[in-house]
Amino acid sequence: MLGFIKKGLNKTLEAIKDILPEKVDKIDKVLLEEILLESDIPYELVEEIIYYLPPSQTVNKADVKRVLSAYFLHVKKEPVYDDLKSPFVDLVIGVNGAGKTTTIAKLAHNYKKSDKSVLLGAADTFRAAAIEQLKSWAEKIDVGIIYTQQGHDPSAVAYDTISSAIAKKIDHVIIDTAGRLHNQVNLANELKKIVRICDKAYTGAPHRKILILDGTQGNSAINQALAFNEIIGIDAIIITKLDGTAKGGSLFGIVKALNLPIIYIGVGEGRDDLIPFNSDDYINTILDSIFLSNNG
Repeated sequence: MLGFIKKGLNKTLEAIKDILPEKVDKIDKVLLEEILLESDIPYELVEEIIYYLPPSQTVNKADVKRVLSAYFLHVKKEPVYDDLKSPFVDLVIGVNGAGKTTTIAKLAHNYKKSDKSVLLGAADTFRAAAIEQLKSWAEKIDVGIIYTQQGHDPSAVAYDTISSAIAKKIDHVIIDTAGRLHNQVNLANELKKIVRICDKAYTGAPHRKILILDGTQGNSAINQALAFNEIIGIDAIIITKLDGTAKGGSLFGIVKALNLPIIYIGVGEGRDDLIPFNSDDYINTILDSIFLSNNG
């Protein structure tokens, strides 16, 4: 797993190496501050991290890990879903360009690897290209899909997908939604409607509302996430395109602002490049680029 995390953080690690070419036993706080800021950890959060470190001017790996790990200790945990009846319904949300459709395909592939059946719902009916893209992915990974024509009611697609999954005893439903902008009131209202209709189709659905955030946006994605969370209440986050940015530190800002679990990160374009997020692996990978391996 560490190898996948390192792949995802490669550009971030390269940026750290530009600042600190050689690993150290202890690091000066001024240099550490520069590294954290370069990694796109928000300025006020960096100041807080430095404050909670020991008062000495230089600190070791154990010192820094203790403070960084604290930001993930109290993040809201995902509930245990094992006792829920099938189908388990994921509603996937995110703005255009965040990598939503590709992530849905990767998530479906992950479910299939666990010998679970999957049905996709193409409820992004605003763009014909979105429907075609999801249909193409469904064919590639060999899962079923419910879709309609462009412009049709997306809530109806969600209802039909869940109803079909119940009838066919499908394990997992993943419903796509339009890449809506959070400041478009009509689209926000439609998203609320989809949530209501899911519950009508199957009480308690959607069981998980997943927000897809583009890792290349770094901390600028936080306001977008806060808006979506206010509209329907997000349950979990997936960070995409982490391998394409040096802003790997932005995850600290995201969990601090949202108090929501990051469940997966995207570290490449392949169907297997969606990996479960582990905060220890994430923090260790960053610190291993700064400190000598025999330290802390």
